[in-house]
Amino acid sequence: MERGFLDSEPIVRLAFFLGVFIILAVWEVFAPRRPQRYGRWLRWPSNLMLVIIDTAVVRLFFPFAAVGMAFVAQAQGWGLLNAFDLPFLIKVGVAFLILDLAIYCQHRIFHSLPWLWRLHRVHHADLEFDVTTGVRFHPVEILLSMGIKFLVIAVLGAPPLAVLVFEIMLNATSMFSHANISIKPSFEKTLRLIVVTPEMHRVHHSIHRKETNSNFGFNLPWWDWLLKTYRAQPRDGHLQMTIGLEEFRDGKELKLYRMLLQPFRTLVPSTTRSLP
Repeated sequence: MERGFLDSEPIVRLAFFLGVFIILAVWEVFAPRRPQRYGRWLRWPSNLMLVIIDTAVVRLFFPFAAVGMAFVAQAQGWGLLNAFDLPFLIKVGVAFLILDLAIYCQHRIFHSLPWLWRLHRVHHADLEFDVTTGVRFHPVEILLSMGIKFLVIAVLGAPPLAVLVFEIMLNATSMFSHANISIKPSFEKTLRLIVVTPEMHRVHHSIHRKETNSNFGFNLPWWDWLLKTYRAQPRDGHLQMTIGLEEFRDGKELKLYRMLLQPFRTLVPSTTRSLP
């Protein structure tokens, strides 16, 4: 049964990825939040090719990915949750929350350490903000992120089902929170109480450093509130704000090979991003 679960995990994740991606891509066409200067034909081929490279690299170095690590931890009895006789759904809920907090903390660390920021800035250097921005990450960052996730899963003893649900939700909410979609303001105000919305996360992609160093959450908005990194709105407004980084304003930086080489290049102004 476990072997079958592992075999089907990539298919399940791919199905959810394609479903969410298509829905958001169509939504962006019919109800965009912001006009785009750099269109899909310029940006999407490189962004999506990066997804393919990331997926191949993860499968090469971590054949069973995070769910496989959860099965190993379960079989070996590793982790805090395996030390307590708790109801299964409680374990799933606790594991989901702690994994989400771990991703929040990881995100802040990638902003605070210059050598990690060099990797993460590939995500921030996109000159527009849409569904493909949510999956635009350097392969080395993806590998480091997966290694961190493995460690958290092992220490926590997260159930495989919790890890699968978390991975699916993280992927879906990353695309959703970056989508260039219009949401009715009254509904968005309520929605951001339970999930990171595009209006909330767009602030994080502002060219202004203090805004870049805010709203770190991917799934849940609560960590930003509790840890004082929440910023409600961008100072320039959502329609007038500038997306991206000061160092990478040339449209040529949207090319795939430049994204892959970006962490190894030093441009001015300084690429250091200290926390506010």
